[in-house]
Amino acid sequence: MKEKIMNGLLSAAGVMQTQRHLAAIKNAFMSLLPIIIIGSFCTLFSNVICSTTPGFLSLANVPGLGFLGKLNPMFVAANYGTMNFIAIGCVILIAMELGEHYGIKDKALPVVALGAYISLCAFSASGKAVDGSEVVVTNVLARMYTNAQGLFVGMFASVGATEVYCRLVKSGKFEIHMPDSVPSNVARSFTILFPSLITILIVSGIGMVFEMITGMSLFNAIIAFIQKPLSNILTSFPGYITLIFITTLLWTFGIHGTQVTKAVYEPILLAAFAENEAAYAAGAPIPNIINTPFMSCFSTVTGAGITGGLIIAIMIFSKRDDFKAIAKLAIPCALFNINEPIIFGLPVVMNPIMAIPFMIAPAVSATFAYLMTNLGFAGRMVVNAPWTTPPGLMAFLCSGGSIGAAVTQILCILLAFVVYIPFVLASNRQRIETEE
Repeated sequence: MKEKIMNGLLSAAGVMQTQRHLAAIKNAFMSLLPIIIIGSFCTLFSNVICSTTPGFLSLANVPGLGFLGKLNPMFVAANYGTMNFIAIGCVILIAMELGEHYGIKDKALPVVALGAYISLCAFSASGKAVDGSEVVVTNVLARMYTNAQGLFVGMFASVGATEVYCRLVKSGKFEIHMPDSVPSNVARSFTILFPSLITILIVSGIGMVFEMITGMSLFNAIIAFIQKPLSNILTSFPGYITLIFITTLLWTFGIHGTQVTKAVYEPILLAAFAENEAAYAAGAPIPNIINTPFMSCFSTVTGAGITGGLIIAIMIFSKRDDFKAIAKLAIPCALFNINEPIIFGLPVVMNPIMAIPFMIAPAVSATFAYLMTNLGFAGRMVVNAPWTTPPGLMAFLCSGGSIGAAVTQILCILLAFVVYIPFVLASNRQRIETEE
């Protein structure tokens, strides 16, 4: 029975890691990470350094530092150019990643995918004028189509358009052959002309037919029936804890659980973070507790399984020289949230004694952090700091300067330490019995 479960997990994880669409989505988000971090820190600088809003905690409000307020437009513009266009970047990068899988490296492919996605968006936006009357502006693209709200639709459109385009190009049935005297780059443009045209028309046509039949745009339907329900599940406390258990369970079998499940949870948690970041920039209440930096701060701090707590427990309670030697080597890595030395060196992988606390510690930590955030002791996450940022500093930055969040993150590591203690003591006993 145990072997069947293990084989089932390995098989499922292998499929998720090698499945071309999930791999393309995962790699695209990894490429987007620098842009997300830049946008996050621009928001932080805009609010903490350059804001001149009266009563706002900002360096620009300190006497003699008012000149910092003049830099604010630069950070606001940089934030808009990054965080408010991540859906566009996602569409382009997914098309490039998936195209490479098929051996198609046409520079036109990501543009075709982007055109297909834009064809599903509305080209007008409504709002209220100064006098309170409703106005409709045409020939514009609303921000909801370019920011994190459009991520899910962008993913589907990019994958669908790329699949159609690559199949048409590889079939060779729609090529326009030019004379040999025509330069190769010009000839290639005509070769992919009809595949590009057909791809965009297919996606656009699907959107048109869907709206004619249902009276709802395909964009709004995907958000209403897929993105929002999935978001409600993963950003709820039970759904998030389930996600943590799945990722750590995969880790215990030697599979990088975070990377395997990333393509599923990343768009949802990133969208929740983007809502927080936008609210923080606008000075509005922060809506979401669970999001991407919440996971980094309270579920994977010092590495998956919060193995920083295991290292502390080993250094204090372990009587095994082999454990202590590995723990000492792992300390510098743990400070930057890297834990492969302890996972594969101790090992935690395929180790029943260490696998149990490895799965329990992140759940306990996330529960405690969720409670502290809900009580208002820890600030909600509004900045996506690099995942290698040391503990304490990471939570302080991600929360926009909340001391309570930094304290909570340190306490989470200590809670993990408490969880690991009985199992470290059990490993002492196991070593003695083995030697006997």
